[in-house]
Amino acid sequence: MPRTRKRLAALVLLAVSWSLAASISVWAQQAQQPAQGDNTQPQGGNANPGAQNAQQLPPETIRPNYVLGPNDQILVRAPEAEEIDNRPFRIDGDGNINMPLVGHIHAGGMSLQELEADLVKRLREYIREPQVFVTVVQFRSEPVFFVGLFTRPGIYPLQGNRSLLEMLATVGGTQQGASRHIKLTRKAEYGTIPLPDAIYDPEKKVSTVEISLGSLSQSLNPAENILLQPYDQISVGRNEMVYLNGEVTRVGGIELGERDSISIAQALTQVGGMSREAKKGKVRILRPIEGTSRRALIEVDVAQLFEGKGIDVPLLPGDIVYVPRSYSRQFWTSVVTYSMPLLPYILFLITQ
Repeated sequence: MPRTRKRLAALVLLAVSWSLAASISVWAQQAQQPAQGDNTQPQGGNANPGAQNAQQLPPETIRPNYVLGPNDQILVRAPEAEEIDNRPFRIDGDGNINMPLVGHIHAGGMSLQELEADLVKRLREYIREPQVFVTVVQFRSEPVFFVGLFTRPGIYPLQGNRSLLEMLATVGGTQQGASRHIKLTRKAEYGTIPLPDAIYDPEKKVSTVEISLGSLSQSLNPAENILLQPYDQISVGRNEMVYLNGEVTRVGGIELGERDSISIAQALTQVGGMSREAKKGKVRILRPIEGTSRRALIEVDVAQLFEGKGIDVPLLPGDIVYVPRSYSRQFWTSVVTYSMPLLPYILFLITQ
């Protein structure tokens, strides 16, 4: 009987040793993975902030929705139709235009795309698959340009004294997801932008300024509703964001909106906090380095922060917050999990 007990005890110890070895193996394999978090892109939101800041402009911006009118001068490119190819045509006072081969067209009130479609239809009588491209080479009045995530981006005639708010209403405001800041660029020949935050670039001979749409719409600073000048360019990009990844409740991005920054405590609260396995003492902020594709690494002890001892670091546009996993906690959890099936045998030996 004692010999039988010894054999049973040896088998139990062997099983426990195997369980611990398996746990260590699993832990060691996973412990090699946290470094990959630096390169992990946010999930569930916009995956690449750099790519968001460099997003493609809508087709309406590339081919503006400009409406033709009297005294506009256009240039037609139609390689298969030599009679009109690469030739300028001016729209007369009644909005009409006469072209060789295609004849009389009432172009006033047409967009560039509509005129192109009309020319293609007429040229099909002579050419099987005509290609036509129309551009405006001289405007009937000085234009202003709305570029980016506006509802109707394009080129618009200024036609008298028009304020920034009036023209924003004309283009229908901004699209969903657009930044709450717009950028105004003005040529030097029309003077510098009359706002204290305007920056003049002597090389490009332009002045630029960023204006908050919230401040503008609420008339917090009436001077921002400036009168536009010929060839002003108003642009808007995508809303700036910060991104959270790793051991957080909800992985994804947070829009900054009107804010220039958001604290790391606020950001973690908005995504529902961190998981139980989070390594709160070494939360990483990956911050873009301007002019490069690299990111600076900032470590924050969030555990102390939530105890009122640490510094609440502000997150800037494009920052990625990565919360790593605590592998020591996971190791002991794995040991207990693998050892649970052996508990009855251990208790049996103890009671004998």
